[in-house]
Amino acid sequence: MNNLIVLPLLIPLLTGIALLFINQHVKLQRWVSVCGITLGGIASALIALQVRTEGIQTLYMGGWLPPYGIIFVADMFAALLILATSIVALTCILYSMKTIGEEREKHYYYPFVQFLLVGVNGSFLTGDLFNLFVCFEVMLISSYALIVLGGTKLQLRETLKYILVNIVSSTLFVAAVAYLYGVTGTLNMADLSIKVAEANQGTILNVIALLFLIVFSLKAGVFLFFWLPGSYGAPPTAISALFAALLTKVGVYALIRTFTLIFNTEYINFQGWFEWMSIATMLLGAFGAVAYTDIRRIMNYNIIISVGLLTMGLAVLSKDALDGVAFYLIHDMLAKVLLFILGGLIIQVSGTTNLREMGGLLKHYPLLGGLFLMTGLVIAGIPPFSGFPGKLLLIRGGLETGHYALSAIGLLSSLIVLYSLLRIFSHAFWGEKSDISKQAPIITSTSYLPAIMLSVLVIGFGLFAEYVYGWVSIAGDGLANPAIYVDAILRSR
Repeated sequence: MNNLIVLPLLIPLLTGIALLFINQHVKLQRWVSVCGITLGGIASALIALQVRTEGIQTLYMGGWLPPYGIIFVADMFAALLILATSIVALTCILYSMKTIGEEREKHYYYPFVQFLLVGVNGSFLTGDLFNLFVCFEVMLISSYALIVLGGTKLQLRETLKYILVNIVSSTLFVAAVAYLYGVTGTLNMADLSIKVAEANQGTILNVIALLFLIVFSLKAGVFLFFWLPGSYGAPPTAISALFAALLTKVGVYALIRTFTLIFNTEYINFQGWFEWMSIATMLLGAFGAVAYTDIRRIMNYNIIISVGLLTMGLAVLSKDALDGVAFYLIHDMLAKVLLFILGGLIIQVSGTTNLREMGGLLKHYPLLGGLFLMTGLVIAGIPPFSGFPGKLLLIRGGLETGHYALSAIGLLSSLIVLYSLLRIFSHAFWGEKSDISKQAPIITSTSYLPAIMLSVLVIGFGLFAEYVYGWVSIAGDGLANPAIYVDAILRSR
């Protein structure tokens, strides 16, 4: 057992509780948050290093051996995701210091971010389906508070829709968990992998698997994404960035974990479902990205396109494709935060979200223009940036397994992503916009800091892709061969 595994949950939990008592001291809240997230990031890095050197790490709460009790599991996939989560949270906190506004900061913004991290990290690390539900709810309750923080009319309207969708999905989640426990007598993921494979109740288990597919697809924005563009466009950009990088990714992670570990048998096969869902998600997301002239909407539809591309890995299920899923998921968490931060800065200096009302920013903000152009290339998967290796592995896996249409649409979606972001660049930075005066709003170095940090990371991930792949391939091994995960957890029995 490794007690270090609990730190990515315990540190933000204690930090959030401490922040509740200093909510009127904004500057102190800021730096306590930064210190807490940094400590959590160090713990996450140590966990990833231990997984690399010693194999999958486990923690049996209360000493109860599986399948009984609460268990936390850090394989390489989960370890890399909690590390990426710390980077995302740190950059969002740094960005929000200058943009979120003191009124929101005093109304428990920082504590709710910390509690959100508890739910996100718990979802990545749990080895039990019911505990996954609990961590989802911790994450969602925090997100309800964050999405409505500020109380504008738009936020209130979109919050009602967001809460309603998640209440429905959570209800279905509980029902699916109850039915699965009734059939198998266990909710431990490793134990379920064995019990489901040995079960002789193919029909009922297919229905249960379908319930989980609906639940996690709603939460991830796979095909059933009607709620996402409006809900993620309502709160301030710092909160939207946090949601874009983490909330949908937790849903994608849950899909990947359950359908590679539990519902991956001869009589439960949803690869065909994932293929058409991936195609529909990428195409509909692409239509939205090119149809709107609102920057927030365009960025939100780019979230949907990337979710569709990640779902492609579950349709293919080859080793290359699963390596690609792990690589691309980590890249997308970092790249989406970068996109939203830069998009927020564009909105801040132009005073509008409408592309038709922008122009001429390049003359006043050349660094912002250069960073945004690079980010467009990163997200589109242009080499040598971080988006290229993951997409290459996904497309190669699709072609090798005969998923030619899916691979072609994956490539097409990359071109549409590039077009949608270049359209923002051309409207915002070229031309001669009349409203930007000689006294253009100043972007401070503090505001640029998180964007520069993330830019260095996405460039480094691309240039040193071979080194990064050495870590990612371990995660892909665990996804492609569930026995590795199962043996690491059940070997103590």
